[in-house]
Amino acid sequence: MSTPELPRSRAAVESSGAVLDVRESTGSTNADLLQAASGLPHGSVVATLDQTAGRGRLDRSWTAPTGQTLAASVLVRADLDDRDRGWLPLVAGAAMRDAVRAALEPAPDDVTDGTDASRASRPDGTERVLVKWPNDVLVDGRKVCGILCQVADDGAVVVGAGVNLTIPADALPTPNATSLVAAGATGDAAGLADAVLSGFVTGVREAVVALTTGGADADAVRSHVRSVCGTIGARVRLELPDGSVVEADATGIDDDGRITIRDRDGVSRGVAVGDVTHLRYA
Repeated sequence: MSTPELPRSRAAVESSGAVLDVRESTGSTNADLLQAASGLPHGSVVATLDQTAGRGRLDRSWTAPTGQTLAASVLVRADLDDRDRGWLPLVAGAAMRDAVRAALEPAPDDVTDGTDASRASRPDGTERVLVKWPNDVLVDGRKVCGILCQVADDGAVVVGAGVNLTIPADALPTPNATSLVAAGATGDAAGLADAVLSGFVTGVREAVVALTTGGADADAVRSHVRSVCGTIGARVRLELPDGSVVEADATGIDDDGRITIRDRDGVSRGVAVGDVTHLRYA
């Protein structure tokens, strides 16, 4: 497999003075960027269509067929307070959701009959592409992308994403997974990777600027995260770090980025870390 060019992504990254390192193959883009972070500027990216030793949230392994998935990691080096750093995983999920949604939209030349041929919404107008808190991107309730944030030795944050691009529906790893092509996107892996990565990088960069600016700009970013979070309003099963399991109604995202839940006894609280299952999709 040759190394993809990713011209749109290169333009998006290098326009800000950052570095895009596209690799034919690597073990983990997060591990690569964590190791090199101290010598790289904000916004730098490592990407590949062949990641062989990826990890996901809660230290789960993440394996993917060669040439059919995108693994990419973005370096965030910004003057953020602790609360806004806590929002980075959420804004990354929203940025990837927007990029995936755009990839499902047809090119203008594909719409020839004057109708809305959107593949990002259902006939009734509801959204197909949403985020499961904190940052799994779902299409029709099935996972197309996962995100993992890790802190480098110098304090910068590496935001890693894995996106299923062209895996056929009959080859997906679980019934709860999907890919862009299975969801209706068209194009080859390199083209889809370029579209998604350029949108993701741009979205993360703009969100970080807004969080750094604060005030209304930061509030708008947090409002967008809430608006695209499909967990809000859902009945969920929440597996907590201590091994306990809670079934509850997800009611919102608080100012610290925690999912807020109301349990069967009517008690409300915020949860900072946990593995969420939407029970309507379980």
